[in-house]
Amino acid sequence: MNKNIKPFIKFVGGKKQLIPEINNNIPDYIKSDEEFTYIEPFVGGGAILFYMLKTYKNIKKAVIIDINEDLIKTYNIVKNNPIKLCNALSEMNNEYYSMIDDESKKSYFLRERERFNQRNLSDVENAAKFIFLNKTGFNGLYRVNSKNKFNVPFGRIINPKIFDLQTIIETNKVLQKVEIINGDFEKSFKFANKNSFFYFDPPYKPLNKTSSFTKYNSNGFDDVEQVRLKNFCDKIDDCGFDFLLSNSDLKNIDEDNNFFDELYKEYKIIRVSAKRSINSNGNKRGNISELLIKNY
Repeated sequence: MNKNIKPFIKFVGGKKQLIPEINNNIPDYIKSDEEFTYIEPFVGGGAILFYMLKTYKNIKKAVIIDINEDLIKTYNIVKNNPIKLCNALSEMNNEYYSMIDDESKKSYFLRERERFNQRNLSDVENAAKFIFLNKTGFNGLYRVNSKNKFNVPFGRIINPKIFDLQTIIETNKVLQKVEIINGDFEKSFKFANKNSFFYFDPPYKPLNKTSSFTKYNSNGFDDVEQVRLKNFCDKIDDCGFDFLLSNSDLKNIDEDNNFFDELYKEYKIIRVSAKRSINSNGNKRGNISELLIKNY
């Protein structure tokens, strides 16, 4: 198990901390030698993807899908053109660390963000700037406005690791068995076959207005989308495939809020402990519960 097989970006809501709980709740056949297809829409930073790839050698094929075009372009560049990506990241890393104070680094960040938002870069340049903005922006957040402009502020992170050669190279190797698709989560159905396992990590339903970071693309992911995802899970279940889904537990804020309990009432709902990683009020950071929902 190579420790360098890990996410090459940091995404808000990443599931690294939930890996033990998720691993405890995957189907039993995955832990045998039986081959299966792993399918992950909403791949995001890929913490679960990379854990599965380095842990379960019986994954015959993996398919990842995400509606975020910039993210998928970056995965494809890591898979298909890692050397040029590393060269571009190394150059940006050197330029960034040539700045001697935070204000200079912030100005550099804003220039690169503006260049990224012009949407006329090569795929390699786009991927390099995507990773740079992820590493130096606020807390790994990806957020766009209605015009699809990336608008995350400068993060003032101490010594961000912009260029991680070993992670890029090792990740490139494991991505060779992964099909990478840009699009809506419903596209994933056509890749399912016997012994297919779906893991869904959609944009979480916000616990309150101030915790809403679901503007993951210009269309957002509202309650209508949450219901559409549930209907897709019904389709998967009807066809005999297994799924595991994670989402926020609204009862952290309101014990009477049964949105997910009602929506997924015919499935198993498990509440697990997680640590809140983003909140504007530092006093509100701490352990809360999240939901794992499965059909097996």
